[in-house]
Amino acid sequence: MSELLDLVLSEHDDKMQRAVEHAKAEFSSVRTGRASSSLIEKLNVEYYGSPVPMQQLASFSVPEARLLVVNPFDKASMPAIEKAIRNSDLGLNPSNDGVVIRLVFPQLTEERRRELVRRVKHQGEEGKVALRNLRRAARHEFDTLVKDGDATEDELARAEKELDRLTHAHEAEIDAALEHKERELLEV
Repeated sequence: MSELLDLVLSEHDDKMQRAVEHAKAEFSSVRTGRASSSLIEKLNVEYYGSPVPMQQLASFSVPEARLLVVNPFDKASMPAIEKAIRNSDLGLNPSNDGVVIRLVFPQLTEERRRELVRRVKHQGEEGKVALRNLRRAARHEFDTLVKDGDATEDELARAEKELDRLTHAHEAEIDAALEHKERELLEV
């Protein structure tokens, strides 16, 4: 295969891997009834007039399976952190003792679990759509290279097979992460 086709393949493989990582990060932001700092560490907190990710304002600990403790570095940021948690779609009610913020994760109902599974499946489908869009963009670049005479039809056929193999491998990664998250959500 020509070096240009290899370069396009490599570039799109990296982009596909980032799309898979993004999908996995989206999955981890869905609450499972278990305490996890990944649920809130990316939440933006309005801190002195600008949005700041919570992970820059506090440390997190999980002393029990259903309890998350948020320890702000600056005690003046507590009200802003509480507000960000309350305004998120996590359905958590923070309690503050003046030193730390405690988040108690209630048991999920069966209906809520099924709703979260639907949401995760939707996120998985969005990840796969992103992969397919990247595949389409790579094929467009392949066609341009062939049209410009930088690659032959045989090289194009081999590159397209490799691109399809990469796409299917990345889709399988998303499927595996989705299946794992579904099992996690449905276990009681």
